[in-house]
Amino acid sequence: MRRRLFLDVALDISVSYSLPLAMAYGNALAVLADPTRRQVFERLRAGPRPVNALAAGLPVSRPAVSQHLKVLKDAGLVAERSEGVRRIYSLRREGLNELREWLDSFWGDALEAFKLEAEKSHKTRGSR
Repeated sequence: MRRRLFLDVALDISVSYSLPLAMAYGNALAVLADPTRRQVFERLRAGPRPVNALAAGLPVSRPAVSQHLKVLKDAGLVAERSEGVRRIYSLRREGLNELREWLDSFWGDALEAFKLEAEKSHKTRGSR
């Protein structure tokens, strides 16, 4: 039993260290998939806001917005600080770095494919 536990922990650590980028961008994608949560997140672009300001005009209650903020915070996308009795939320831009790096990798792949196609086309024209 003890050996089995050790193997499970070793496997968890190995998976965690092998896939940190996949886990990070996957988590950000999953969290931002919810349209209301994404709306709350986008409202923070303008700068730090308290829950009441974020909830104003949304089709959900203030407690629901607080729950969305907790999920965003747990995902590392939002930071929280206290100002007296109020909680002020702000974007954690570094929380999106992994997602951005993953998306940027597609751009790199697309540019490489374009370069290869352009070189192929140039060689074809030159051999005529």
